[in-house]
Amino acid sequence: MKTWVYIDHFKGEALPASWEAISAAKTLGSEVTAVVLGANVEKLASAAFGYGADEVLLGDNSALEDFRVENYATALSALASDANLGLMLFPTTSRGRELAGMTAIDLNSGVLVDVIALELEGEKVIATRPVYAGKLLEKTACLSTPQIITLRGRAFSTPEFDSAKTGTPTKVDVNVGEEKTTVVGYAESGGGVSLTDAAVIVSGGRGTSNNPKLEPPADLDDNEAEIWRAQQGFALIGDLAKTLGAAVGASRAAVDANYVPYSHQVGQTGKVVSPDLYIANGISGAIQHLAGMRNSKVIVAINKDPDAPIF
Repeated sequence: MKTWVYIDHFKGEALPASWEAISAAKTLGSEVTAVVLGANVEKLASAAFGYGADEVLLGDNSALEDFRVENYATALSALASDANLGLMLFPTTSRGRELAGMTAIDLNSGVLVDVIALELEGEKVIATRPVYAGKLLEKTACLSTPQIITLRGRAFSTPEFDSAKTGTPTKVDVNVGEEKTTVVGYAESGGGVSLTDAAVIVSGGRGTSNNPKLEPPADLDDNEAEIWRAQQGFALIGDLAKTLGAAVGASRAAVDANYVPYSHQVGQTGKVVSPDLYIANGISGAIQHLAGMRNSKVIVAINKDPDAPIF
C-alpha cells in the first residue's frame, strides 16, 4: 500500500509526533513516503530518511513559509490526487488535524482522528481509537481512498535516528493557490515542555488552592485569596515539573477558576496526553479529565479524598 506521512514542523523543527507517524506507517509493512512542505526545509526533508522514510517528497515554496491551512491543503491535495495513494497519515497536532480535515474534503475522502493503533486487512487499514471518553476502544476504517488518519501523540514509538541512512529528497512543484490570509506574527507561549510530547506531566486541580498553611495578603477578597493560594500551589507544581523535565498540566476546573491559562488544560476539552508518568495534584478526576489522560502508563494521584474518581 502506498503510504504518505505528512511531516509537521514549526520554525524549522519537526514535531516529534511526525517521526512517530513514520513509525506507525512502518508497522503496516509498506514503504513510507514522507511529505515535507514549507520554505527552506531541505534540511528537515533530509532528516526524514534518518527517521525511517523510504522516500521524501520536498515541496519548497516561499509562499509556504507560514502555515496557512488553505495553501497547505491545496498543495498537498494536488500532489496526492495524482499519486494513487492508499493511505495518508498525519500527527494529531493542531496543524495536522486541520490539514487532514481540509485535505480529506479536497480529495472527497474520509478522515479518522486520534488513532492509537493500526492494522492491515487486505487493502484496508483498521484503525483503533478511544470513544466514550476513553472508556471503550473502537475499530473502524475509511471506506474511501486515500484513507486519511491522524495519530495520537505518543501512541506510537519514536524511531531512533540513523545517521547512516541518507537519501536525496524528490523535489516537487507545488500549487499553493490563492493567499487568503496573512500571518502577522506569533504569540510566544510560556515555553517549557509541550504537553502532548511530554514523557512526564505534573498537573494541578482545584485542590491546589486548599493549602491552609498559606496566608494570603490581607487586602484580597475571598475569590482573590483563593486564586492567590492556587497560584502558589501551581508555582510548586512548576518547580517540580522543572526538576523532572516535565510539562505542567491542569484540570478544567483549575482553568475555569483562572488559576492557570487554558493552554495547560488536560482533558476532553483540552489536550489529550499519553505520558509515561502523570502526577495529578488535587484533581478529583471528572470524566472529561480522565478522558484526556487515562492512557498514561503510570498515574500518581495526590488527593485527600479516598473516594475521588481519579482513584
